[in-house]
Amino acid sequence: IRSHGRAVLQAPPGAGKTTRVPLALLDAGMLAPNRRLVMLEPRRLAARAAAERMADSLGEPVGQTVGYRMRGATKTSRDTRIEVVTEGILTRMLQSDPALPGIGFVVFDEFHERSLNADLGLALCLEVAGALRDDLALLVMSATLDAEPVAALMDAPVITSEGRSYAVETRWLDRPLPARARRGDALVDLVTQAHRDTAATGGGMLVFLPGEREIREVSQHLRHANLRDTEVTPLYARLSNEEQSRIFKSHSGRRIVLSTNVAETSITVPGIRYVVDSG
Repeated sequence: IRSHGRAVLQAPPGAGKTTRVPLALLDAGMLAPNRRLVMLEPRRLAARAAAERMADSLGEPVGQTVGYRMRGATKTSRDTRIEVVTEGILTRMLQSDPALPGIGFVVFDEFHERSLNADLGLALCLEVAGALRDDLALLVMSATLDAEPVAALMDAPVITSEGRSYAVETRWLDRPLPARARRGDALVDLVTQAHRDTAATGGGMLVFLPGEREIREVSQHLRHANLRDTEVTPLYARLSNEEQSRIFKSHSGRRIVLSTNVAETSITVPGIRYVVDSG
């Protein structure tokens, strides 16, 4: 960043891109005292979770050094140096004042999810940096992105972190799940059996389901399945902030997280050892 003013960072999921890199940039003195870092997140849940995690690591409440801003919700103050925003917010900021006053650094996180707002935001930031703000630093971060084309567009170096990977055993069903009318029952049976099979080794379970309706159905059935010392936690975009935050809090027993694809790339759910993918 010091030599080029911009970079592309590749690192695997769970490596700490979202919650460690902005704090490291702040610690390294990459921001002038009167400037702040803005980091784009594609989802509201991810934006709020990232801000809360970074603030917690600093021993502060959200809204001091680290805050967030999204449609209908803002937690920032005069002391905020890192602001996590959803993608549409940056577009509005650029429309309001293209020079981005008070901003010294823009980070595009989870860029591999590719959206119109993120692509437009990067294009406009490159234009601003070239025409108005040669001091505006830019960083694109991604877990799975083919970095070379983006790096060529930005005329930026690529930094790759290999991270650590662990052996994963994959088990397939003998036959596909039944037709829609009975799919809910089959999913409940599948999750219940997997939970019992892994009782001896422990660890949380993450279950991917198509949408909110399926999550509600499976959750209701599992709560009546008498799974001992097990918390069933739904996760989807329309949940309240308090309910979404439950997955990041420690739990004394086992946990089954029923999630839409929001848990695929945007956030890292702690304590998971088993994944059930319904397809």
